[in-house]
Amino acid sequence: MERPEHGETWVGLTDQPLPVHAIGDWAVRPDCGAMVLFSGTARDHAAGRPDVSLLEYEAYEEQVEPRLRALAEDVRRRWPDVGRIALIHRIGPLQIGESAVVVAVSSPHRGTAFEAASYGIDTLKSTIPIWKRETWAGGESWGLEAQHLAEIDEKG
Repeated sequence: MERPEHGETWVGLTDQPLPVHAIGDWAVRPDCGAMVLFSGTARDHAAGRPDVSLLEYEAYEEQVEPRLRALAEDVRRRWPDVGRIALIHRIGPLQIGESAVVVAVSSPHRGTAFEAASYGIDTLKSTIPIWKRETWAGGESWGLEAQHLAEIDEKG
């Protein structure tokens, strides 16, 4: 996954390992004194599911990028001084420790960067059509915590 040549927004969906460090490097701008990067990684357990050995993500691919772009626009509307925004998710199988999602936000000030990045990951999880399957000791399941996907402007 290559970074954008132009523009201040990098969104995407890929079946390749996420370039976490490259995303962080890209998000830094000379006029932004803060850059927050969140990387959600595959872990070896979940509530009631010990010894998770594999995660797999599937997506409604035609809807993901437009929704990620809408989310980036929403972040910019809420925090107008945001510099760069990256919202990138992985699909396919992931081993424990691999990054499943990266959200990066740069801003002149840390408060804005933290708030915008937190809003970005929370809203991504509730509005983007991506589903997770976990395999653990004793079973496997697609989306035990299935939820209704809200529209971005429903987030208030």
